Amino acid sequence: MDINHHFLSLCADNKLYFAPLGDNVQKVLDIGTGTGLWAIDFADDHPEANVVGTDISPIQPKWVPPNLKFEIEDCTSEWTFHANEFDYIHMRYLVGSIVDWPALFREAYNALKPGAWLESFEGSPHMVSDDGSVDDKSAISQWGKFFEEGGKALGRTFLVVDQGIQRKAMEEAGFVDIQEWEFKAPVGGWPRDKKLKEIGHWAQTALESDIEGYVLFIANVIVGWSREEILVYIAQLRREIRMSKHHTYFKLKAVWGRKPV
Repeated sequence: MDINHHFLSLCADNKLYFAPLGDNVQKVLDIGTGTGLWAIDFADDHPEANVVGTDISPIQPKWVPPNLKFEIEDCTSEWTFHANEFDYIHMRYLVGSIVDWPALFREAYNALKPGAWLESFEGSPHMVSDDGSVDDKSAISQWGKFFEEGGKALGRTFLVVDQGIQRKAMEEAGFVDIQEWEFKAPVGGWPRDKKLKEIGHWAQTALESDIEGYVLFIANVIVGWSREEILVYIAQLRREIRMSKHHTYFKLKAVWGRKPV
């Protein structure tokens, strides 16, 4: 998760958020905080704000800024926060863990103060190319299809970015002034641009460090994958993403919207 945090920060030009928060941010909620790095950075940058990070796993550090606290909370259940409590709610990479996105955003809507902002940052599982260097038979191309089928079996889609679910769910929940940021994140060191090359290296590092965990998780759901088939696929995927001839990227999307006054 630490590698992912750095990678996503680079993609966003080191911005922690895109929503126009203003100077009077008093209380902030980070849903699915993971190791808490985003929440820690936000709390450091905004000492005037009280920040709460929630997750179902207690994997956060003990030593944190004094204006930050972590709580064990399942965002897919009914929220326990008060109505109109927060000035900003941040969610990042909840893909694959949410069954009902409109319900999630309705909970956020209720917990936000009038005029406050919700922001959702997600990524597509589909790794593609614009020049045909990633073909349909490659392990890279199969990655997205793997998660697409796994999501169907789980009942929790991984195609949040691909299907525009963030905006649709925000609109359904009642948010207004919805805006989007989208970025093609390269995977590997193939880009000529110095910054994109650095991003690509970090994306490759993040992917390679998590490949087995991701694949084994989905393979438990998809019938017919033997352990041998899984290991062969992982080896082929690693080989392909290390080859500069594959000009691979995937889409990241941040969507933010405001609760009406």
